[in-house]
This record gives sequence, C-alpha cells and structure tokens, in this order.
Amino acid sequence: MAPARALLAALLATGLNAWAQTPLPAFVQTDGTLNPAWRFVGFPKAKADLPPTRFEAGRVDSVAAVQVATASSYGTLVHDWAGTAPARLQWRWRLDTPLSGGQSAPDILTKAGDDAALKVCVMFDHALDRVPFVERTVLRIARSVSGEALPAATVCYVWDSTHTALTQGPNPYTKRVRFISLQGRGAPLARWINESRDVAQDFATLFADELPAGTPAPPVTRVLLGADSDNTASTSSGWVADLRWSDRAP
Repeated sequence: MAPARALLAALLATGLNAWAQTPLPAFVQTDGTLNPAWRFVGFPKAKADLPPTRFEAGRVDSVAAVQVATASSYGTLVHDWAGTAPARLQWRWRLDTPLSGGQSAPDILTKAGDDAALKVCVMFDHALDRVPFVERTVLRIARSVSGEALPAATVCYVWDSTHTALTQGPNPYTKRVRFISLQGRGAPLARWINESRDVAQDFATLFADELPAGTPAPPVTRVLLGADSDNTASTSSGWVADLRWSDRAP
C-alpha cells in the first residue's frame, strides 16, 4: 500500500471543523435511535466497496449503548469537537465476541493483523513543524489527495485480545496514529468495563518524540468510535456507552 493511501486509511478522518467546545453528545437519543451528531465515516475512496462496520443503537444490561459489529469491515462514528482536552475522557465498553474466524490472526503490531474490535480515538491539531520531514511530506500528499485537513496526530485506545493490556506503540501503517491497548489478552468478555484516561498525558507519552518536555498537548479536533476487521477478514461484536469528557477522575 502506498504511504499516502495507508495514511488516509489509518487516520480515519474527514474534514476539520472549528466547532465550539461542548460536551460530547450521547450515542443514543431519548427515542432509542442513534444520535446523528455522530456521523459515519468509512474507508477512503480507494476501497469504497469495503463493507461498513455496523453501528446500531440498543440496550444491553439495561444500558443504552451503541452496538459495534464487524464482518471483514471498516468504519467509524466521528464527532467534531474543538478545544483543549478536559482532565479525563471517560466511557464504558464491553466486548462480547473478539475478532475471530478470519483468514489471519489479529495482531495490532503488524500490517496484516492491524484490526481492532473496539477503539476510541482522539485527534489533535498537532503542529506540522514537529512532524519528521518524511512523514510531514507524506501527510501533505495525503491531504492533497483527499482534499481533507487530515490530523497530524491521533491517539487511539483499543480493546486488543492478542497482546497484554497497556501494550502501546505506533500504528503499523503510520506513526501519525499511536495506540494504547486498555484491555488485552484475558480481559473478561460480555461485561461492562469503565475507562478513564488523561488524554493530554497520553498524548505527551505516545508523542514524546515530537512534544518538547513541558509543552501542553495540542487542541483536540475530533473524537471517534471505531472498529475494523478488514485486514484479517474476521468478525467481532461489542458495545460502547457513556463516552464523555470529565474535569475529574472517577
């Protein structure tokens, strides 16, 4: 895969909008339908025929949530949100069926296995002059090809059933996306798990090579929920609920 096309896929992005700083909208509306404030974004046009990951509003264990199901598919729910990240990003999720039944084993550290049954990502307006020259050039090409203001830095929190929890590193396709696996091998299935992350600190940790010590994390531009199983041709199913910013730890 050409570098620019790989970057387009890994960034999971569409256009940049300077939205006012507001709370994140609920996934599920009071009438039980999926909130249109979260828009679906699929694979770049190069693979427009790729099946979309399915996002459906529902309830499980009396919790209103969005069900996320993959079948050799790719997709994200994106909300544009501009501003400095509050103290914590919090949510709860549960994985009912991990990635399985595919043509190859999932392995988030490799291109062939780079799939995730559940992920929550935050995109940042990272300064281009802090991006290494080669990557900066690839990013500019990708922006030109796509016509979109693709983010220069994205932090993803993933549920990964292959490696141990807290495995972290760059996406195998591009260092513009870096991840932390909050749930890893042996994590309980079909059970709600609460998460709370200091997003600014996680950015400083994952992008330490591009952020001088003591420099604040750049502004947030988007928050997204996603899942994909296109590389391994596998299937998975899980749920996410109550994604929100908080000014204090739980």
